[in-house]
Amino acid sequence: MARSDALKSGELTDSAYYILMSLLEARHGYLIMKWIEEITDGQLSVGPASLYTTLKKLLDGEFIEELSGADDGKRKTYVTTEKGLTLLKKEVERRRDMVLHAETVLAELQGGE
Repeated sequence: MARSDALKSGELTDSAYYILMSLLEARHGYLIMKWIEEITDGQLSVGPASLYTTLKKLLDGEFIEELSGADDGKRKTYVTTEKGLTLLKKEVERRRDMVLHAETVLAELQGGE
């Protein structure tokens, strides 16, 4: 599946996953990028181009919304919508299942040695 189709099918790229999660609290772009770096201990870094492309897709899908009157004239502030929260919860379950599948396969592999 092409990455651009992932959101339409209800799956999130790693960047979109963390961006959506970061917006459980209202944040603007710079704070989103910093939050992701902090929560992942620097393992994931989202640059401005990726961030704003993903924010646009999340806005278009109504998974996040821009808060009116929350900016200082320069920064746009975003927050996750109920639709976005539902998607995030489904994505957590999907990823949890993926980890369980991998653990099962690896356990079987180790048991066969």
